[in-house]
Amino acid sequence: MTIVQANGMHCVRRVLAAVMLLCFAGCSTMDTAPRASNISENQPYKLYYLGGQSNMDGFGYNSELPDVYQGELDRVVIYRGQSEPDQSALGGAGHWQVLQPGFGFEFATDGVASSLSNRFGPEVTFGHRIAALNPQSKIAIVKYSRGGTPLYVHGSGYGTWSPEVPGNNQYDFALRALHESTTLSDIDGDGIDDILIPSGIIWMQGEADAFDSVDAAQAYEANLSRMMDLFRAALGVDDLPVVIGQITDSGRADDGKVMDWSDDVRAAQQRYTSNDSCAALVTVTNEFEYPDSDDWHYSSDGYIRLGTAFADAVAALEASCQE
Repeated sequence: MTIVQANGMHCVRRVLAAVMLLCFAGCSTMDTAPRASNISENQPYKLYYLGGQSNMDGFGYNSELPDVYQGELDRVVIYRGQSEPDQSALGGAGHWQVLQPGFGFEFATDGVASSLSNRFGPEVTFGHRIAALNPQSKIAIVKYSRGGTPLYVHGSGYGTWSPEVPGNNQYDFALRALHESTTLSDIDGDGIDDILIPSGIIWMQGEADAFDSVDAAQAYEANLSRMMDLFRAALGVDDLPVVIGQITDSGRADDGKVMDWSDDVRAAQQRYTSNDSCAALVTVTNEFEYPDSDDWHYSSDGYIRLGTAFADAVAALEASCQE
């Protein structure tokens, strides 16, 4: 596997990310992979990382997807890292598969075989839309996310993304997913070594920081900026496009807020994307509905719309950041 930089982008050296990525160098990679066809065999893959917490996991129901999104999309492959609590031996493990519904909540893998779930996340419509916007490219998606996980150093029982926490946590698992997915020389099983071009980071997270404490919310902008810089460094591109999904609050609480500090985190997301010329904020989430039984996760229609909005936003950034 060769990772190359996109035109007009420059590599930076951020030691922390590089060291943490290399710590998984001894991990084995998968020796089987899906086959993607209907495009030139030697065409490079555009690589996108999708990360965050439960609204990136995805709580949409496969049965509620329109027919166009059912079945496999053989020009798009996905590596879905296993979602685990901090310190787990399996966190981030996965293997390449053709994109289809089933990579949402309760997807499971041991790194060799996978069990698709009856749920989907933004990856389905993201894959379809980004492929449509790039008809001459193959698409590779690496997804690692875990519900309930904040960026703040004092995480919840679900885990934390903070690189300051000792031992392996959500950040380490994401790096493992990126490392193992990109060190396999032939990700689509066609017998030809593949080239990956890092093309974007999609991030849907912040609800935990908005819920846990005022300290977590007040630190969110700095923590978000650091995390995106670390992922850019891990992928070797300092101005890699970053798309942030703005969190929303269902309002189903006595005081009108499920997350007491949701306004603070939303404002921090806005400031971050306003101050980074290669970042964009997706606000279509403000239009989404929540199922009657769920105060935290969008309806299936929301995830359908979210993936498409993510693809449109990152494609626009790719064009502007490479000028």
